[in-house]
Formats: sequence, C-alpha cells, structure tokens
Amino acid sequence: MTRAQLDKQPHEVAAMFDGVAERYDLTNDVLSLGRTRAWRAAVLRAVDPRPGQWVLDLAAGTGTSSVPFAAAGAHVVPCDFSLGMLRVGKRRQPGLDFVAGDALRLPFAAGSFDAVTVSFGLRNVHQTRGALEELLRVTRPGGRLVVCEFSHPTWAPLRTVYVEYLMRALPGIARRVSSNPDAYVYLAESIRAWPDQPGLAAELAAAGWRQVAWRDLTGGIVSLHRGVAPIVPPTPRESTP
Repeated sequence: MTRAQLDKQPHEVAAMFDGVAERYDLTNDVLSLGRTRAWRAAVLRAVDPRPGQWVLDLAAGTGTSSVPFAAAGAHVVPCDFSLGMLRVGKRRQPGLDFVAGDALRLPFAAGSFDAVTVSFGLRNVHQTRGALEELLRVTRPGGRLVVCEFSHPTWAPLRTVYVEYLMRALPGIARRVSSNPDAYVYLAESIRAWPDQPGLAAELAAAGWRQVAWRDLTGGIVSLHRGVAPIVPPTPRESTP
C-alpha cells in the first residue's frame, strides 16, 4: 500500500486514495466519531444549491458528498483524480456523472459553475493557491466557493486532546478499520501542517476570492471557509520590459 508524503506528489496522493477507496466512507465515519454527516449538512447549507444550478464537487471521492446537492435539484459534477475512488463511486452512486480531473487543470470551461466546493481535499493538493485560482476560473462571476477542511481547534484544552488523538489514537483505530492504515498517518501529519483559519482565509483572498469568511465546526476541528467570485474580473497587470 502507498502513503503520500507531505510534499504531496500527485501520483502518490492518487495511489494512496486508490488503495483506501473501498472502505473510505466507513473509515471516515469511524475516525470522525460520526461527525461527517453533520459536516456535510453544514456544507450543504453554505453552498445553498438551487434547482437547475451547476455545482462542482471537487475531490468528491466516492460521491457521498455530492448526493445532497443532487437531492436539492442541482446539477452536481463529482470530480476526483483518484480513479479508484471514481470506480467505487460509480458503483455506489450510479445516478451521478463522475468526472476525472486534476485540481490544478480542471476539465471545464471558464464560468461553468454557480458554486464550487471541496471537502477534505484541498489539503491534499500540492499547490493550494493554484487549486483555488483554478476553482475561481471555472466559477461564474458572483458564484460561490465553500471549502470544508480540518483546521485548528480554538480552545486550548480541546486542541491538546485533538493533537493527541491525531498522533496516537487515530493510527491505531485506522489499523482496525482501514485497508491502508499508513494513509491515516499521512492524514494526521497533513492536518497538523495545514494553515489555521486566518491562514487559509488569506490564501483564498490571495487567489482572487472576495467576501472571504469562515466559521468553525466542532470547536474548530473543522472550518468552513467561503468566498465569492468577483463580478468584475481584476485588470491584468501590464508586463514590464
């Protein structure tokens, strides 16, 4: 089995997710102590999909995160670069139209989507800014972005307990329920190395998103960042001789 390193080489990350695809949803439910459903509900409310709107669900994995958007009447496009995840997703969610795609080179025209969202996937892209810029490219002016990602608990005692859980308990639980426990060692390390809430908000703003804000879920273990695509695109900078 493969585990990615913190330099997040795309072929390593894709292979790692291929290897955990079959039991991915079950493992996530166990490791999150059942909180994944509440987090998905919060994403749905933030995206606020309407019938007929187009929603891109990037890093959709097996499509579990995409189902609520389809149920709301939106045209949802689950996109992932792990072919293993897509194979499992197509079998379990035959009503969804899965698309293989790289977060840095999305196979969609500019302004294709009313809303774009990524849950627990941005952290695995080796160029965060590039992925956020690419999401902006495929979003219509005034469209919205929702990023759901692990973050930093804001209450110090919870932060201490959480770090202990990540580094000690999580790998042990993963050995019991996952087909690739080493992948969840990477998970713990990547969460610890990820920017805090203001840090990620700064990345969104630097990528060109406007009205950037966030709110914490589960005490800041997860944060929900939001942004809006500018109505008027920025004027290109003139090159200097």
